[in-house]
Amino acid sequence: MKVLVTGTAGFIGSHLAERLLAEGHDVVGVDAFTEYYDRRLKERNLEALVTHPNFQIVEGDLAVIDLAGLLDGCEIVFHLAAQPGVRASWGNDFHLYLERNLWATQRLLEAVRDRPLHKFVFASSSSVYGNAERYPTVETDVPQPISPYGVSKLAGERLCLAYASSYGVPVVALRYFTVYGPRQRPDMAFSRFIAALSEGQEIMIYGDGKQTRDFTYVSDAVAATVAAGFEDVSNDVVNVGGGSRVTVLDVLALLREITEQELSVRFVETQRGDVRDTGADIMRARDVIGYNPRVSLSEGLFRQIEFSRASNAAPALPTSVPRD
Repeated sequence: MKVLVTGTAGFIGSHLAERLLAEGHDVVGVDAFTEYYDRRLKERNLEALVTHPNFQIVEGDLAVIDLAGLLDGCEIVFHLAAQPGVRASWGNDFHLYLERNLWATQRLLEAVRDRPLHKFVFASSSSVYGNAERYPTVETDVPQPISPYGVSKLAGERLCLAYASSYGVPVVALRYFTVYGPRQRPDMAFSRFIAALSEGQEIMIYGDGKQTRDFTYVSDAVAATVAAGFEDVSNDVVNVGGGSRVTVLDVLALLREITEQELSVRFVETQRGDVRDTGADIMRARDVIGYNPRVSLSEGLFRQIEFSRASNAAPALPTSVPRD
C-alpha cells in the first residue's frame, strides 16, 4: 500500500516509517520541522529513510500546504504530527496547539472525507485521562485532561470520531502511554536522565518520584500503530501501553543498576499539568488489533542508553549489564 505518515521526522514517526518500508509499503512522509527541538535531531531521524527508493519526504505545514497532492494515491493516513509537551502548552504558545493539533487535523479529515481511505490512524495521548478515576485506566473511563495539551489531543480525537460518524472516515485513535526508546525527544524524561548522567549533572525530578508511569517501548508503540492501520477495526479509541506501571524512583534504581553509576538527583516542584499516575488497561488493544507489548522496561532502557552512547550522548555501559 501507499501510506502517508505525518510527523515523519519525529521520534515515533521515523520509527513507524522505517517499519512500513521494511514491510514493503510506499511511504510519503511530511514534517514541518517545527522549532520545538533542534532540527538537526529530526534530520538525523530521517537518515535511514531518505535513501530508500520507496520513501518520499515533503517539508510542509499541514495547516497550510496542499493536501490533495500529498494524499494522492495514499490508502492509509498515520497522523502523528502534533505540537507536543504538557508543560509548554500553557500561556501564549497555546495557539500552536490549536494550529498544529486541531486545525491541521481538521484539514486532513476534510481532505480525506470523500476518498476511498482504508484507515485514518490518529496519534492521541494518555494525557486525555488527566488524573484518571482508576488504574489501570480503560478507554470508557471519562477523560478529564488537566493540561491544555491534553485538551487539544482529546479535541483531536473527538474531531476524528465526528468525521467517522458523519462522513464514514474509518478512524482509530491510539492513546499512547509514555513512549520511550532510541531517538526519544530530548525534553522527555529518559532522554533528560541519560543526558544528565553523560554530562555528570544532576537528574532533575518533578515531584517526589513516587508518581507512576506506564512506559511503552517505541517498537511496541509502532507495532500497535501498524496493526491499527491494517487490521479490521475502525471508529474506535484504543490504549497503547507497555504492560507495566512503575514509579519514577523505580526507573532511577534501574538506571543505576544498568549503568553501574551513582546518580545525583534533585527533586523540584511538580509542574502544572503533570498527572500523578498513568496506567493503561490494554485488553481492548489485545482484542481488536492483536497488540502484545514485548519489550520490558529494563531491556528498553538498556537499548535507549546503548543508542545514546553510540551517539556520544550517554555514559559507557559496563561490559555486563542486567537487561531483564
